[in-house]
Amino acid sequence: MKEKNIFIPGAISPAFIAESISKHMTKTNIGGHSIFLGQVRADAMEGKRVMAIDYIAYEQMALEKMGRIREEIFEKYPLVCMHVYHSLGKVPAGEICLFVFTSSGHRKVAIAACEELVERIKAELPIWGKELLTAEHGGEGEAYQWKENK
Repeated sequence: MKEKNIFIPGAISPAFIAESISKHMTKTNIGGHSIFLGQVRADAMEGKRVMAIDYIAYEQMALEKMGRIREEIFEKYPLVCMHVYHSLGKVPAGEICLFVFTSSGHRKVAIAACEELVERIKAELPIWGKELLTAEHGGEGEAYQWKENK
């Protein structure tokens, strides 16, 4: 079975998210959707601010693992559909880097599945982010640090 590609180069656009949601209007067996949007924060630390995160992944392993997680979530919850998209490459602060979308006949199922899915993505997928830092009062620097997944 070929794994579904979850990776999108750069930030996930609001238009992409809106289009994904609108495609479900014809699925009248859906009673609830749950959506999680992960956004890059401009965290401040030691006189520097996060201006972007540069995401990298061990792509094949991540896709294989995501395929297993997908199967397990579908076995556990009666979902109509599930969509996961994660950025690769540079995503500026304020932009979306993770889009998780679950749909079910009932809201509680969609919400529970979405929450579990987000936690498993963060804990289990080999995806890393390098925070690109700048001085708080302007000036882009070469400083970076690896992001801790929380």
